[in-house]
Amino acid sequence: MLRTGPKENPGHDNSNQKVYPQPMEEAANRHKEPMESLVSKIFNNISSLKAAYIQLQDAHTPYDPEKIQAADKLVIEELMKLSELKHAYREQKPKLTSSSPQDSRLVAEIQEQQSLLKTYEVMVKKFQSQIQNRETEILQLQQQIQESQQRKVKLEKKLKQRGLLSREPGDSEEDNFFSIELTPSLFASTVENAYKSIHDFSKPLINMMKAAGWDLDAAANAIEASVVYARRAHKKYAFEAHICQRMFSGFEEESFCVDTGDLNVSNEGFFHQFLAIRAMDPLDVLSQNPDSIFGRFCRNKYLLIIHPKMESSFFGNVDQRNYVMSGGHPRTPFYQAFLKLAKSIWLLHRLAYSFDPNAKVFQVRSGTEYSEIYMESVIKNLILSDGEQRPKVGLMVMPGFMVGGSVIQSQVYLSGVKCAE
Repeated sequence: MLRTGPKENPGHDNSNQKVYPQPMEEAANRHKEPMESLVSKIFNNISSLKAAYIQLQDAHTPYDPEKIQAADKLVIEELMKLSELKHAYREQKPKLTSSSPQDSRLVAEIQEQQSLLKTYEVMVKKFQSQIQNRETEILQLQQQIQESQQRKVKLEKKLKQRGLLSREPGDSEEDNFFSIELTPSLFASTVENAYKSIHDFSKPLINMMKAAGWDLDAAANAIEASVVYARRAHKKYAFEAHICQRMFSGFEEESFCVDTGDLNVSNEGFFHQFLAIRAMDPLDVLSQNPDSIFGRFCRNKYLLIIHPKMESSFFGNVDQRNYVMSGGHPRTPFYQAFLKLAKSIWLLHRLAYSFDPNAKVFQVRSGTEYSEIYMESVIKNLILSDGEQRPKVGLMVMPGFMVGGSVIQSQVYLSGVKCAE
């Protein structure tokens, strides 16, 4: 008998009995990996976009045009990359389904990132608009600077034509004075410096009077006998008032007590004279030209303030006075202290005549009723009773000024008032 093998099942094709699921899964994974990589790239790109956006925000505080442009360029590059990734994602998977929990989470994350992306795009456009506005402002400011430079060149040309400018711009740091603006606030600060210089010079003067055996009470009464002082120490204001009266004598005159003939100096010329010695040591100025207008001013004021008998009691002789009268400027500590005072008053006069119209000085006489508009008390802790007669001025320690429609109050000592402890 012929032996046969197992009976075959009719209708069953043996060629289909074996299946190969592993190769099909690998093929599916090969299709899935690029999609996961693409989504990962999208998320990474959005993170980079966030960082670029934060960098753009930081560049606005403080405002830095260069950093803003760099950050703006980086944001645009990230947006372009994101646009390319978005197109690539749609080509591979036009319709994202949510057949599995993993796909649902992916859909939610993508929608959230797309919402954030729209927000960033709106903010980027806003910042770009702000950048354009700032660039416009910068262009306007640059134009103003250019116009100021042109005015500066014209001013320097005028000063050179009048012989008032000897240095070429850039020769030294002192030429930076052209950047200073002529304003009432500059005048007010110069007034404060002048007042301080009077106070500072009165100290060595009083000390030398004490050392020379002067009767300070009698000297104060000789300056203004009618003043009733709240405290004995306040008599120092009598000496400050004396210095003030001598130094500001002739202030309202253009020549300021210096015989120079017909000055014919413009406002710009006076301002240049102010700027020329503003930052210089007065003794250095006088060593260059002892007989300059400023030198003659110092000489006249020193001889006016320091009486021959006073100098003789201080030094035992009048050699310093004779040296000044002969045209010299001694390097003694006392005279150098005086020069600081003279310089501050000289600068104030030059600045007053730099304005158009000129700043005006006003003085207050002893016995004048106190006015809070035009005067300020040098004593701050006064006791003023209601209903009593308004206090009277005993001493004017510093005159007042009117410049540009503003009032700079005079400094006064009030007579017969009380002050708190």
